[in-house]
Amino acid sequence: MCRALIYLGQPIPLTSLLYEPDNSLVNQALVPQKLNMLNLAGFGVMAWDSRSHEPTLPFRYATPSLPVFDRNLKALAEKLKPECVISHVRGVAYSTTSNVSQLNTHPFYFANCKVALAHNGDLYKINVMKKDLLQFIKPEFFRQISGTTDSEWVYALILSQLEHPYLSPDGAELLEAVRRSLSIIRKVRAKHGIHISSSLNLFIATGKKVLGVRYCFDFGCYSKERPEGVHEANLSYLSLWYTTGRDFGLHDGEWKMIGGEETATSLLVASEPLTKDTTFWSEVPEYSAVFGSLLDAKPTIEVHPLDI
Repeated sequence: MCRALIYLGQPIPLTSLLYEPDNSLVNQALVPQKLNMLNLAGFGVMAWDSRSHEPTLPFRYATPSLPVFDRNLKALAEKLKPECVISHVRGVAYSTTSNVSQLNTHPFYFANCKVALAHNGDLYKINVMKKDLLQFIKPEFFRQISGTTDSEWVYALILSQLEHPYLSPDGAELLEAVRRSLSIIRKVRAKHGIHISSSLNLFIATGKKVLGVRYCFDFGCYSKERPEGVHEANLSYLSLWYTTGRDFGLHDGEWKMIGGEETATSLLVASEPLTKDTTFWSEVPEYSAVFGSLLDAKPTIEVHPLDI
């Protein structure tokens, strides 16, 4: 399984998310605190900065190698101070059949679209479902699927549910596109008799809005005949956390978010807390989504149930 984060708010040094906290995203590639598996299959980041040239276009960097050894990434992170970030370290099953390549690195971002997506989880038997999912994916998005991940298919499916996929959607439209996509996947799973649990934690960003989704199909439904075939990551419901405040950084020798929700100017959502002290983090409820947008430099935070 993977680890990911999204950030929205006041400009923040990229190193404050990727490298410096106790449990930074780069550290989670090798020592995730809430997952037994390592994340050795690549890294990706996208970042938006309103002060940059072409501010609606995100900076993008991806590599199939480990970020902990990537000097280029470290040098870039030390120079960037974006207002919106989506980043991901990829984990795959330890198998010769796993495909580690740059085409499979997250986040995914199709040409001329405003929505980027990263995924933590695994859609069981995705290859069985692809033919049925295809009828719900617009041809212009299917043609841009270039890797082998289930995640890129989910991304193409969500884009296809947006009424105006080349414009920046509002929160209600983005959430409805996710709901419709989850419903489609559930129906296709039922058609093929798929009842093994499949995690679908999603991280979505547009530069002005972010959405974190904590969802799992049929959690707790395992094959009684072949329990050894159950993926270890499906033995627990994958975590998702968020925190809001004025300033995420090093304060009095400890990494934390200060300020609280009442004076918040920033929102951070992550697979697991980036800090040892988790008292200022809240866990996103199971089968729920947390949405954030910037309004007059102050983020609006909403948690929505996903009863699908």
